[in-house]
Formats: sequence, C-alpha cells, structure tokens
Amino acid sequence: MARPRTVHRCSECGGSTPRWAGRCPSCGSWGTLVEERVERSTPAGSGEPASAPVPLADIELGSAEPVPTGVDELDRVLGGGLVPGSVSLLGGEPGIGKSTLLLQALGSLAGRGARCLLVSAEESGPQVRRRAERLGVARPGVWLVAETALSGIRSAVEQVRPDVVVVDSIQTVWDPELESAPGSVAQVRGCAHELALMARAGGWAAVLVGHVTKEGALAGPRVLEHLVDTVLTFEGDRHHALRLLRTVKHRFGPTGELGLFEMTDAGMQGMPDASGVFLGDRRHG
Repeated sequence: MARPRTVHRCSECGGSTPRWAGRCPSCGSWGTLVEERVERSTPAGSGEPASAPVPLADIELGSAEPVPTGVDELDRVLGGGLVPGSVSLLGGEPGIGKSTLLLQALGSLAGRGARCLLVSAEESGPQVRRRAERLGVARPGVWLVAETALSGIRSAVEQVRPDVVVVDSIQTVWDPELESAPGSVAQVRGCAHELALMARAGGWAAVLVGHVTKEGALAGPRVLEHLVDTVLTFEGDRHHALRLLRTVKHRFGPTGELGLFEMTDAGMQGMPDASGVFLGDRRHG
C-alpha cells in the first residue's frame, strides 16, 4: 500500500512546500506552515465527461440577475442583491453583528417568498430562535439546522431545497473524509470548495461567515478568498453603534460602495445618509 503523501501548506497564502520550515517560502510569513495530507488525484481521462463548449453569445443572462435581500444598505453594497449560484464571504470581529445582519436578510427574503436555510454551526436552535423573535424575523420560510458536519449540511440542503444558504461559520464546518482537525487549512479550504460546488450546481446563493484574526484579516488560507465571488467586511467598534459594510472583492459589481448600519435593540438599521453621519459632529462654520 502506497504511503500517503503530505505537504506543509501556509495558512496565510495557501502556498505549499514538501518540508516544514519556520518561514513560508511564498509569502515570507513565520510559523504559518501546517502539515496536510494530500489525496491522490484522479487519473486524467477518467470520471465524468467534460462540459461541452457553447458560444458566449448563446449564454442566457437571466440566472445572473441579483435578487434583492430587502436590506437596502446590504443590497446597495452587493450591487442589487445576491446572485443565484454565487458564494459570498462575510468577515468581521466577534460580536460585531454579522449573525444579526444575515438573520435579518434571511427574514426579509422569506417574507418575499424565498426559501432560506441557516446553518448554525456555533449556536443552538433556541439561541437563534430568541434572536429571531427579538428581530421580528421568525418567519415560516426560514429553516434552521444546527450542524457542523459537511454531510449533514448537504442532507439539509437536499431536504429544504433553499434559494439562499447562510453558513455561520465556515471555520467550524468539517468534512469527516478529510483527515485533519476542524478549523485547519485543509478543512476550511475543502469545505468551502464543496459548498461552492453545491451552490453553483443547485443554483442557490451561499453566504459564508468567516472569522478574522487580531490584525483584522480574514482567518484561514488566502485561497478561501479566491474560491468565493464576493468578500465583505463588517467593521465597527463594539462599544459604538455604528457599523460599516465594505466590499473587498465583488465579481458582479464595483467594490467602492460603503454601507452604514446602526446597531439597535431591533437589529441593524440602515443609515443611508452617510454625509450626515460623518459630519454630524462638525463644528459650525
């Protein structure tokens, strides 16, 4: 039996090297190389047949139109809403309001007739239900599954057949077939890749919640940002009510938009008058 091959992959840039070193040879980061088992690839020519090429002018644009979430500031930053089959990554510090914002978006989508699935990998069902009751978004169209295994998420998607899936968070999802610990480079990259394939094949929009490091960067390998279509950052001071939503990457529109929210007892409230917010404390004259 052949011995399984292992490499050491950088958690910052995703680069690999056959041997461990204190410094990544690709990006120069120190102490970021993690051992990872490499599965043997399928031989060329086997497996499913390749997709047949089609003329670019014959491709229909209807499925690429964004679907509004009903949260005005979020829709403006996304260029109109969530595109079916797309994968978005939302990062931010703990307690900044990522889960609250996405739960409000799911409630608004459900009120418009969409089927929404929330995969809560960090909170229990009663915790999410209490927050939904406080926000007034506990609607029949929102489904919840408290699951961390990728196989369980796949089963829930097959049962609900949703239009939008939110995974909170991607760092806690793990695939039993990958021989590595949950939260490792291999698990985060592998689970995100599988969820992206599922979303594109099923035509539903996926939103992945990501953790951030103490420097404010998204935790996990940088290849995670390359796998998704949109990267959003949710910023702000936990001791202040103002929240800022920015787009770092967006394949379906510009990245210069800025969304402003205020954290209230009723959830995230949009603040469309940005100039009034930033100039409110200006001295007269």
